[in-house]
Amino acid sequence: MATRYWAISWDEFHRDAQVLAERQRDLGPWKGIVAISRGGLVPAAILARSLNIRFVETVSVVAYDQEGKGEEEALGEPVVTKPAAAAGDGEGFLIVDDLVDTGTTARVVRALLPKARFVCVYGKPAGRGLSDDVVTEVTQDTWIVLPWEKD
Repeated sequence: MATRYWAISWDEFHRDAQVLAERQRDLGPWKGIVAISRGGLVPAAILARSLNIRFVETVSVVAYDQEGKGEEEALGEPVVTKPAAAAGDGEGFLIVDDLVDTGTTARVVRALLPKARFVCVYGKPAGRGLSDDVVTEVTQDTWIVLPWEKD
């Protein structure tokens, strides 16, 4: 299967993240956001600003070892840094990520915060069912190049 590349500009990303924020507005009130590090940090900042959420926490899930640019190797068991205890079981929280791809990270974070709402800017079929909301769906063979990943 050939890989397709889709380079997203800062303007496109900001617009898509704003759409995601607007979709969550009437589903609150929200206690806070848990951003999945690193990709979820930028959209979480946009959602926090748009939705006037001041409590922003992070969770880190390392499921791949970056061998070289564009090449990743699965680690086996993901390495997880948990969010603060304030997030509890996730009730009233938004989990935010840039992309749901295979679903590995989504499964780990959903298990940590089962009552949170999990939202992503972009989604691929293999992980799409794990996210409660995705702005743009792409094919599994699409490699999304986010603005902060461009050289």
